[in-house]
Amino acid sequence: MKQVYRYLMIGLIGILTPNFLSAQIDEDQMGAWYMYFYDVKFKEGPWGVQGDLQFRNWNLGGDLEQLLIRSGVTYRPKNANVKLTLGYGNITTGAFGDSDETTSESRIYQEALFPVKFGKRIYTNHRFRYEQRFVENQDFRTRYRYNLFLNIPINNTEFTKNTIYLSLYNELFINGQREIGSNRTVEIFDRNRFYAALGYIIKSGMKVQLGVMQQSTDNWSKNQMQLSFHHNM
Repeated sequence: MKQVYRYLMIGLIGILTPNFLSAQIDEDQMGAWYMYFYDVKFKEGPWGVQGDLQFRNWNLGGDLEQLLIRSGVTYRPKNANVKLTLGYGNITTGAFGDSDETTSESRIYQEALFPVKFGKRIYTNHRFRYEQRFVENQDFRTRYRYNLFLNIPINNTEFTKNTIYLSLYNELFINGQREIGSNRTVEIFDRNRFYAALGYIIKSGMKVQLGVMQQSTDNWSKNQMQLSFHHNM
């Protein structure tokens, strides 16, 4: 009887905990993500490296949501307009509010990115990413991601120096498993991110974007200001 009671309590905690955590998040408070992206080609060959450093906050600064450090080796096949990446990310996730509690994650990922242009002004990119996640105090997890990027230059037809452009994207996240250990489960739908911004080309290979991203999960939805610097070398 005691064992049955214990299992019932564990199940009840598992059901209530996500709602308790989500209730602590202020969905009306604007968050902020500050990001640096880089992409390096090795001379004229097919190999390179790319990555990003992201400092994500639940508010405009000071309440850590995530610190993400990610980098990967890229390969561009000679006769195909696609970029393939094998990479690794280290993520520290903070709790909302005054708590200093954090969770660590190591992540391996593979992705394919290929551009498609429509007419003279509509530039799209399609990114498919598969992740293998090692999250602290959870079972091994996987996740599938698809992102559609849309960039439209405003004062030019191409992305040249001093061009102002509209940047949009939508990214869907799907979990590979529901069971994450200790009788805990997650939904197959993980989250969706919709982003809108204005960008500016400083010079060839260097641009900056300022916009807002709405991130939606089953438990909460929150807007994040995003300031990003993009550097291609």
